[in-house]
Amino acid sequence: MIVGIDLGTTHSLIGVHDGHGGRLFPNAHGELLTPSVVSLDGDTVLVGQAARERLVTHPELTAATFKRQMGTDHESTLGGRRFRPEELSALVLRSLIADAESALGEKVTEAVISVPAYFSDAQRKATRAAGELAGIRVERLINEPTAAALAYGLRDREGEGRVLVLDLGGGTFDVSLLELFDGVVEVHASAGDTFLGGEDFLEVLLQAFATDTKTDLKRLPASELARLRQQMEAFKQGLSTHGDNRLQIQLLDASMEWSCTAERFETLAAPLLQRMRLPIERALRDARLVPGDIDDVVLVGGAVRMPMVGRLATRLLGRLPLRHIHPDQAIALGATLAAGLKDRAIDLDEVVLTDVCPYTLGIDVSRVDERGRYHPGYFLPVIPRNSVVPISREQSISPVSDKQKVLSIGVYQGEHPVVERNIALGRLEIPVDPTRGGDGSFRVRFTYDVDGLLQVEITDTSNGHRHDLVLQRNESALDTAQIQTRLAALQALKVHPREHLPNVALMARAERVYAEYMDNRDHVQAWLAQFRSTLESQDTARISEQRDAFTAALDALEAES
Repeated sequence: MIVGIDLGTTHSLIGVHDGHGGRLFPNAHGELLTPSVVSLDGDTVLVGQAARERLVTHPELTAATFKRQMGTDHESTLGGRRFRPEELSALVLRSLIADAESALGEKVTEAVISVPAYFSDAQRKATRAAGELAGIRVERLINEPTAAALAYGLRDREGEGRVLVLDLGGGTFDVSLLELFDGVVEVHASAGDTFLGGEDFLEVLLQAFATDTKTDLKRLPASELARLRQQMEAFKQGLSTHGDNRLQIQLLDASMEWSCTAERFETLAAPLLQRMRLPIERALRDARLVPGDIDDVVLVGGAVRMPMVGRLATRLLGRLPLRHIHPDQAIALGATLAAGLKDRAIDLDEVVLTDVCPYTLGIDVSRVDERGRYHPGYFLPVIPRNSVVPISREQSISPVSDKQKVLSIGVYQGEHPVVERNIALGRLEIPVDPTRGGDGSFRVRFTYDVDGLLQVEITDTSNGHRHDLVLQRNESALDTAQIQTRLAALQALKVHPREHLPNVALMARAERVYAEYMDNRDHVQAWLAQFRSTLESQDTARISEQRDAFTAALDALEAES
């Protein structure tokens, strides 16, 4: 069985194309959104809602927003164990797959996973590694805006049209310009910012709070900072819903109040909104279009609920964005449709999906000045950004010296003429025979596929020898042996049975409420003791009844506080 997965920074979803359309699966709590949070409780791993509750009570054992570190060698330490971003993502994937298998009644073996359009080669390889660590084969990576447009285009549009998709998630912002015609979804341009998302808007509120209340966030204990972030997230949502909001919180045994208006929030976020403008303008410029050429604008991602985002899109593009598919679900639904395409679903037989390379890919070269002197470190593009993929392009190069024994070729992605300002993907070392003769040139061929993976080939034109060299892996990437070692370590972790997760999450929530609301600790402690006692009875009906009552009591307590 093949599924579609939206592996998000803050939340993740999973679904399948069942022949009638995309269908998303709820987790053990009955929710479609699973928080992308992982926590350790002894030798047991918690994922989702229970883990998110422990961000406050056990921040040293809990990790979140790790998608932002994908493709790096960053490690999170949880309870003495060290986890790479791929491993934490794999634990989220395992939880999603368990939910899908529970709903389907069969094993999931393959997946189409969405990634930000601006994810680099290293980040895409890390996402594939996460799939391997989770025990599935990643059949395809699909760009998130393309997935969203796929959901909108196939379900709702008739005839031709140009659609601009703006995807503002928890950690990334992506822009894709697509054309829909005769069953074809063709990407014309893609741009974005992998370090711009809802978390950054949250950060400006935190900094404003710190300035107004003279709070040094760096001096707050981890649990206090986690609690502040959690309450500030609810505060931010209130600003989007009500316009103005007031925060009451107790930090370091001091009661604090803070208020903010929607107007001030938009002023604080002005630099972030300016950063959003740049990829939008770049995508239009690359596609050689103006705002009047766009037929529809689609907003997806949880952070687009902020009214300022809709206003920005309307001002820039001169039209109201479409919102009739849930912004949190559009990417996941598109991923399920892409999975249906791979699975040859009957109702998708006539659909063709194309994508583009979001970055310029090239090599480092030396330039010769008018005096014949060589200056190294310049960027030679091989595949320009926004080229339709799959694509294969080549460039001819020559050694700097006739006596050169090795041709060293650095592979880069980026848009700067100087290579050190671009992202290094790897380096290839090609032996050169000094007696080779010929015209002295080599052909460098780049092949970029629909999954964003790059293959580099070098051909010696003097003798026709082709060097089928695999791009040396990035230092931050896991090789096959490392994946197998880490897979064994992950499998050794215990996972709560799926049917027990609502109880685990409720107890984690109670512990968080106990830590936050000092005036009600006796009540919370009594409720928690009673619920633990009920769990020991193993009476399913009684546990369900007590869980509902406990949840209602916590809801009431938090609503009053």
